[in-house]
Amino acid sequence: MKTSPIRCILFDADGVIVNAEQFSLQYQKRFGVDPAHMNPFFEGIFQQCIVGEADLKKVVAPYLASWNWEGSVEEFLSFWFTAEHTIDEQIAELITSLRSKSIQCYLATNQELYRTAYMRTEMGFEQLFDGVFSSAEIGHRKPDSAYYRHILKQLKTRGIEKEHILYVDDSESHITTARALGLYAHLYTNYIELSRWLKKHMPQ
Repeated sequence: MKTSPIRCILFDADGVIVNAEQFSLQYQKRFGVDPAHMNPFFEGIFQQCIVGEADLKKVVAPYLASWNWEGSVEEFLSFWFTAEHTIDEQIAELITSLRSKSIQCYLATNQELYRTAYMRTEMGFEQLFDGVFSSAEIGHRKPDSAYYRHILKQLKTRGIEKEHILYVDDSESHITTARALGLYAHLYTNYIELSRWLKKHMPQ
C-alpha cells in the first residue's frame, strides 16, 4: 500500500455497485431474442453513445422492431434501465460510511448520457457519491488513459492529488491503465473481499 493516505475512492458502476444480470440476457428471457442478435448494436453504434458521439434514442430506434419491441423508444429505455436497476446495498452502505470519515467517493463509469442521468436521479447516485464521472460526458472511455487523466485533472482542482486516490474496478484492463498512470488500483471481486482489504489497508 502506498504510504500516502487515501482521501478519495473511485468506484466502477456495473460489476461493482450495480450487480444486475446483463440486459441482453434479461431481454432474451422476456422476449425470446438471442443476445447474439443484439450484439451488432451493442458492439457497433452503441460504442459511440458511450463516448457521447451518438444519441442512444436515435440510433437504437431502427433496431427495436427486429428485437420484438412494440413500444416507443422511451418505453424501451425505461425497461432497459429499470432491468439493470440493481444496487449492491452493501457497497452503498460502505460508500456512505467512507464519506462519513471524510473519504470522498466518486462513480467512474463507462456510460451513455441517458443512463448516466438515470443513475444520478433514479438510482440515487447523485446523493450517494460526491460526483459522477461518465465516459459520455468526458468524451473518452475506460481503459483509454485520457479518461483517467480527465478525472485526475478534475480531482486536482478539488485539492486531491493522484497519490491519495484509490480506484476500484472489476476489469483487469481498466486496473492496468489506472496503475500505469500512478493510481493505486484494486481489482474488485466481491464485497467481502473489498471490505476486508479496506480494513487492512485503511485507518479505521
